[in-house]
Amino acid sequence: MNTLSTLLTSSGVVKQFGEIRAVDGVNLSLRRGDVVGLVGGNGAGKTTMLRLLCGLYRPTEGEIFFHSKSGENRPIHEIREKLGVVPESTGLYHRLTAWENIRYHARLHGIEDDVAWERTLRFAKALSISGELHRHTRGFSRGMRQKTALLRALVHGPEILLLDEPTAGLDVTSARMVRKLVRKLRDEGGTVIYSTHHLAEAQMVCDRIIIMHNGQIRCDGTPDELMAETNTGNLEDAYVALTSDVARTDSKEQKEGKMARVWRTLLTPSRRNKEGSEDE
Repeated sequence: MNTLSTLLTSSGVVKQFGEIRAVDGVNLSLRRGDVVGLVGGNGAGKTTMLRLLCGLYRPTEGEIFFHSKSGENRPIHEIREKLGVVPESTGLYHRLTAWENIRYHARLHGIEDDVAWERTLRFAKALSISGELHRHTRGFSRGMRQKTALLRALVHGPEILLLDEPTAGLDVTSARMVRKLVRKLRDEGGTVIYSTHHLAEAQMVCDRIIIMHNGQIRCDGTPDELMAETNTGNLEDAYVALTSDVARTDSKEQKEGKMARVWRTLLTPSRRNKEGSEDE
């Protein structure tokens, strides 16, 4: 691998909650331009791993570094401005319009309003939401909230986009739009980590798939490489072969995964907004 293309690495990363190792010794290297599917069932460790990769959680053991183009290596929690995150709980402020939610986030990152509007409008057209930007989000459908969260994550021009189950609960049309936008970002050289428990969706969107099970990475490669390693003819059989041991209980991960307030800590890094959130 060309080290100049390396964007993010994790080395021996462990995250422990009491007796539970939600993430257990993960080594990972992410390259610029990668669109990586992080696939696993409930309790596999996907959400915890995403929170580690965006600096919201600190590892119990191990290290995660961001590698700049200039060659500087910095801990991931020090460079949050280079990350865009779309959590499963969108954390929108329902008394604000879609644009006001997005603009607020942009201002936290020091982005001028005119630049933020230009970026927002460009991606809003791709998601067919440009006509709804000045509507309050209180009455938005799940799909509209998810699209707004995507726009908010992209408005400051992040180098890495992390998506936690981005199409969960969406109708077919909205899910197709989200996947189309991810492919567009890939074609433009963007870097995306796409967490999902749907193998077919990962195969449609991602060039590289990481399978997690019981907090560990069981396989990392292209769909063809996963099938070759397991001597199977399709991704579903490959997944079953790699995760045949009994899955652990997922109580801690699921409780953490439902905490919108935790994600909001990341989404509002410098000050608090007194308005209520739709996900509360």
